[in-house]
Amino acid sequence: MSTIRETLLPSGLKIVTDPMDTVETVSLGVWVEAGTRFEPAAINGVSHLLEHMAFKGTERRSAQAIAEEMDAVGGHLNAYTARDHTAYYAKVLKEDADLALDVIADILQHSVMDAEELGREQAVVVQEINQAVDTPDDIIFDHFQATAYPDQPLGRAVLGNEELVRAMTRDTVLDYMRGHYSARNMVLSASGRIDHDRLVGLAETAFSQLPPYAVPTIDVARYVGGDYREERDLEQVHVVVGFDGVAYDDPDYYTASVLSTLLGGGMSSRLFQEVREKRGLVYSIYSFASSYGDGGLFGVYAGTGEDEVAELIPVMCDEIVKVGDGVTESEVQRARAQLKASILMSLESTTSRCEQLARQVVVYGRPVPVSEVVAKVEAITAEDCARVARRLFATAPTFAAIGPLAKVECFDKVAARLKL
Repeated sequence: MSTIRETLLPSGLKIVTDPMDTVETVSLGVWVEAGTRFEPAAINGVSHLLEHMAFKGTERRSAQAIAEEMDAVGGHLNAYTARDHTAYYAKVLKEDADLALDVIADILQHSVMDAEELGREQAVVVQEINQAVDTPDDIIFDHFQATAYPDQPLGRAVLGNEELVRAMTRDTVLDYMRGHYSARNMVLSASGRIDHDRLVGLAETAFSQLPPYAVPTIDVARYVGGDYREERDLEQVHVVVGFDGVAYDDPDYYTASVLSTLLGGGMSSRLFQEVREKRGLVYSIYSFASSYGDGGLFGVYAGTGEDEVAELIPVMCDEIVKVGDGVTESEVQRARAQLKASILMSLESTTSRCEQLARQVVVYGRPVPVSEVVAKVEAITAEDCARVARRLFATAPTFAAIGPLAKVECFDKVAARLKL
């Protein structure tokens, strides 16, 4: 029987808890519906910069005090920015949950955004941008995203770029925060040794200064696809090929996850076995299925040598296309087992449970019982996987490559290989 509980405060703040009586810790955090796709082009990267600045001092705490208070109880405080949300979360011993809640509420409502701190943090973010640019197996995904969703917020980089980040002022960050960090756009999630009613009482006071009515809008995702290539003097060529995917609420969402697993999600997957084990063309190759509220991407990444890429791309494309011709029941059974095990194993972590709850409430408006998820995964058949493969791979491809590109086929040839 599920012990998950939900409460909606009059302000619009949603609170959801998943108690675990067998642990001594609590993970809790706030997920804000504010990310890259909510940003105007002129301030791309502001969500990420704001996430950094939230830790740089409030009306009650300096940046050092925030760090010292959490370290003093052995807690962990962190945050991340994605394209469709920003998360602020902590993990502490059960007796320190009140402190964690207070710190998170403080940084989300009373950050001072000091101008000197902003200047320093802009320099830090620029270093982060430069680090990503210098990491080809990281930055390739930004280029892939931009090619799949050109000229729209969903295609822009989470980090922004140096020019835009350095141009942002204190008012830029504060105005964005006021326009997006409202109670109605937030979910407070907690898992572990936590009492729901007590957390609700604390949250009513702790988050009383949130603006309740800001309702930001976003552009609907428009998948386009296309070709991106960047010649670099590297030891490897980094390649991503992909297609229009499925949204979170799409009936084929879980089938796409199973399909990704059997295609390139483990050591027994088709891509790993054919490309790495049989041919030795790569060290790293995998598939992925990412989703948003109104779309998604399905793709394959591989890194290989300058000479090997001439063989890799035809083989990789061939394996992608062959999935549409059909898969075996044993392949689907293994993929279902991997996905089911991943879901159930994540339940042993308070942090995973906390994040899953928050994302479910943001995406579906409700917690989704584990039994419901597992039942959907177990119901997927080989015919379902082949059907979804044909659906996905019939869309226009997106291709991105970075490295020595002399032996990389032209886009038209790659696209022709991917036709079903």
